[in-house]
Amino acid sequence: MIDRCHFLASLGAASIQPGPSKRPNIVFVFSDDHAYQAISAYSGGRLNHTPNIDRIARQGMRFDQCLVTNSICGPSRAVILTGKYSHLNGFIDNSTSRFDGAQQTFPKLLRAAGYQTAIFGKWHLVTEPTGFDAWEILPGQGNYYNPDFITPAGRKRREGYCTGVITDLSLDWLQNGRDPSKPFMLMCQHKAPHRNWMPAPDKLYLYDGVTFPEPDTLFDNYEHRASPAHKQLMEIGKDMTLASDLKIHPPLGPNDKAPVAEYNRMTEAQRRMWDAAYRPRNEAFFKANPQGRELTRWKYQRYMQDYLRCIASVDDSVGRLQRYLDATGQAENTIFIYCSDQGFYLGEHGWFDKRWIYEESIRTPLIVHWPGLTRPGSTNKDLVSNVDLAETFLDAAGVPIPGDMQGRSLKPILSGQTPPDWRKSFYYHYYEFPGPHSVARHCGVRTGRYTLAHYYQSDEWELFDRQKDPRELRSVYADPAYAPVVKELKAEMARLRAELKVPGTDPRKM
Repeated sequence: MIDRCHFLASLGAASIQPGPSKRPNIVFVFSDDHAYQAISAYSGGRLNHTPNIDRIARQGMRFDQCLVTNSICGPSRAVILTGKYSHLNGFIDNSTSRFDGAQQTFPKLLRAAGYQTAIFGKWHLVTEPTGFDAWEILPGQGNYYNPDFITPAGRKRREGYCTGVITDLSLDWLQNGRDPSKPFMLMCQHKAPHRNWMPAPDKLYLYDGVTFPEPDTLFDNYEHRASPAHKQLMEIGKDMTLASDLKIHPPLGPNDKAPVAEYNRMTEAQRRMWDAAYRPRNEAFFKANPQGRELTRWKYQRYMQDYLRCIASVDDSVGRLQRYLDATGQAENTIFIYCSDQGFYLGEHGWFDKRWIYEESIRTPLIVHWPGLTRPGSTNKDLVSNVDLAETFLDAAGVPIPGDMQGRSLKPILSGQTPPDWRKSFYYHYYEFPGPHSVARHCGVRTGRYTLAHYYQSDEWELFDRQKDPRELRSVYADPAYAPVVKELKAEMARLRAELKVPGTDPRKM
């Protein structure tokens, strides 16, 4: 694998590739738990700045209503690969599922049509990848520092920071590992900014001294909602840990085990840099000894600093890929996509994590630059989804879209022509209960204005009118004035379930 210095040197001497082929290349950069609130193209820079991701939006289209079918890591990845909902692709949760690699996926179809395909980074589907010419994947969640990779030749550890290593592998394949006469599809899939949010050495001091604005629902009491909102285990105040999540521990002696497992993976030089950054901060924490709401506020600030530091490295990765494509003359024949596996809570409702049908969880960032097709700087508010991505990639390559896929190609929308029969409602289904964070199983339907949720194990319902209540603080399910809306949405959910072939009982026992 080429190192960063040699790679940058090679760019200066890189020969410009031949002119665009008939079929476009595809670069898909995929992060884990990257909230749209933490991309300045969406937020206007309220929390942070992501100049390289923003460049995709300036050159292409930002989707403001990209919804996920099942807001959790592995299932989202399976949906993207197959173009099918969880109940059909067989990967419904992170706890019990194994991806069936024998099934149809868009990389297999692209490969059969002459594309070279590769994936590097987080896979999180238990079984090994199929349909790729090249791959190296993290085992499970992977590690931020000196990560192990599963490869076709076995497991190997690579020294460095995970986001940078994944980018190095991706660039090395683009430069040295593929047949330049063939179009390519690259999936560069980051672990970051997944919990426990460990920043890279060069980002350890980013945001020092910055106080981030608190969400006005940081101390939500979950009134006027069904019982699952009260019973979850994802509150910053009581469920975010000081040691593993927030890196708070007393100075370690030579025989002490670090509560942050990643610490033990670090090289001596990495530990020195880490300790130099966190030890003074932790000493200040112990001295201040915050309690009650002040402790929650402190946790929120530390969480945001580390989370956004991880995102800064992801943005750097996007920039490195962009510069390579520019320098080698391939940018104008490459569709560049940035997306995350789902949304994420940044203190809204006092939460971190995802899983819910609620807005911060179901909405994921999606930004696409398709040269020659998409008007630069355009935005779109249609209900699009991660279930549409496989179909879009196949359409871009001129490959027929199989009739059993459940999404639709975004190509017409990206050209500025939304089909008149585009979806006006969207079906959602979350399965992982009992499980981490204790979010109840639920299904529901979301439209441009309303969100209807059914917690079917306890037979509780919620309805939110997001036009009047954008923060989803008060369910109006029992309000007689909304009875016609409830009736209409229940009928629509039944229609969608039938259309999508959702079984009457969950794929595994409750």
